Amino acid sequence: MKPIFYIAPNPVGLQEIEQILKGNVQLVLSEEAKQRIIKCRNYLDAKMQNITEPIYGVTTGFGALHDRTISLDQLTTLQENLVKSHACGLGDEVSPAVVRLMLFLKAHALSKGFSGVSLQTVERIVDMYNHDVLPVVYQLGSLGASGDLAPLAHLFLPLIGEGEVRYEGQLMPSTELLNKMGWNPIKLQSKEGLALLNGTQFMSAHGVVALLSAMRIARLADLAGSLSLDAFNGRIEPFNDNLHQIRPHAGQQDTGFTFRHLLTGSELLKQPKKHVQDPYSFRCIPQVHGASKDAISYATQVILTEINSVTDNPTIFPDEDLIVSGGNFHGQPLAITYDFMAIAIAELGSISERRVYRLISGWRDLPEFLTANSGLNSGFMIPQYAAAAIVSQNKQLATPASVDSIPSSNEQEDHVSMGGNAATRLLKMTSNLEKILAVEWLNAAQAIEFRRPLKTSPILEEILSGYRAILPMVTDDVVMYHYINKTIDFMGNIPMNKYFTFTWTPDRIA
Repeated sequence: MKPIFYIAPNPVGLQEIEQILKGNVQLVLSEEAKQRIIKCRNYLDAKMQNITEPIYGVTTGFGALHDRTISLDQLTTLQENLVKSHACGLGDEVSPAVVRLMLFLKAHALSKGFSGVSLQTVERIVDMYNHDVLPVVYQLGSLGASGDLAPLAHLFLPLIGEGEVRYEGQLMPSTELLNKMGWNPIKLQSKEGLALLNGTQFMSAHGVVALLSAMRIARLADLAGSLSLDAFNGRIEPFNDNLHQIRPHAGQQDTGFTFRHLLTGSELLKQPKKHVQDPYSFRCIPQVHGASKDAISYATQVILTEINSVTDNPTIFPDEDLIVSGGNFHGQPLAITYDFMAIAIAELGSISERRVYRLISGWRDLPEFLTANSGLNSGFMIPQYAAAAIVSQNKQLATPASVDSIPSSNEQEDHVSMGGNAATRLLKMTSNLEKILAVEWLNAAQAIEFRRPLKTSPILEEILSGYRAILPMVTDDVVMYHYINKTIDFMGNIPMNKYFTFTWTPDRIA
């Protein structure tokens, strides 16, 4: 039996989100959430009995059609038409983990009791999560303006018996799924379609997944960088805490401490150095890695605020007797933040590739291309090419999305955030960064072998021992992509909690 997670109006954090992403919990609406949902719905129903003027999206059309009044007997048709007409997503399917998180985030937002939906609708969303009924949602189509209209339309088509779902490994029409589960289609009431489609849950879910990945990969960048530093016969002085106390950016301080910790006891570090200083890609690791960590920390605060917010429209305030049409669905806070994250991710890859280049360049008593028999063997020449190509792609993907805007809905929505595009590219970029860091680790591990019998630190030697059990040192040319892919898998399984004895979290970098 899975542990129960109660959906309540109070905030959720990253630890809960990780469990929800994995589908390791059973969602249940708390009593407070139920009462808030019912209270808001009852208020809206009462308001409809004595309506004297149009309410946007409730008794009117949508977007540029906001001035078209809809009769009360057509309100269900209005809401269902909204969901069907807006389901025009294209491209690749959204991953199951992200779809699962989208379902939760929407249920969580609706549980706050400001959206006017029925309890039955929210309970069906919870049922879909609990039974792992995952609607087919597509990557492309959101402007991040009136929220994520197209992706959320696909997410909720199955409520009304439309669209497709994935269930128990099979793709099937929603009608077939409803029959299999014994569920009746939901008959949407006034405002419900709009409450489901307005919102930032597509942007938010992608951002959360990318954020969790980026937090781990920032640690992998430290691991790969520390091994490269020792392999390059680098100096530890740039990581001295005195430097970082007088320029106390939190990420910089964390990186300095991390490298001192990881490299404690290294025989290589203790060797006399002929060189006075290292290139920036080594000497400035605290500043560069640290700035990326600070960007990730800032993004965490924005994302946590967003996933605990109400972002549909109009918003209903029963206690104040207010129905307010505003812009909480606009994705600009996320879009700008995701652009910041993209730059941070790109920079971790950029400096990593420069360290790879130094390792293969024949400097500091290392053989050119890290092979003892060059000429006959190309050695590690071409993995650097691969890393450089991926770095370049990440630079291209880091082009800001939020500065772009294409007006829509006959100019009613005349400034959009492009937050959907800003969000989806982050997952590609974090995947790319993993590959770049794997190339660095592959090169650094090879370079270390040319420093034998001297050893690096006990921590890094322990990790290297596990790595060498999978991949031996390269003596003659091998099919390199096998080595890179196995390195990616190896790095993905490094137990971070074992080697990082301190905490870097969004609200505290120690």
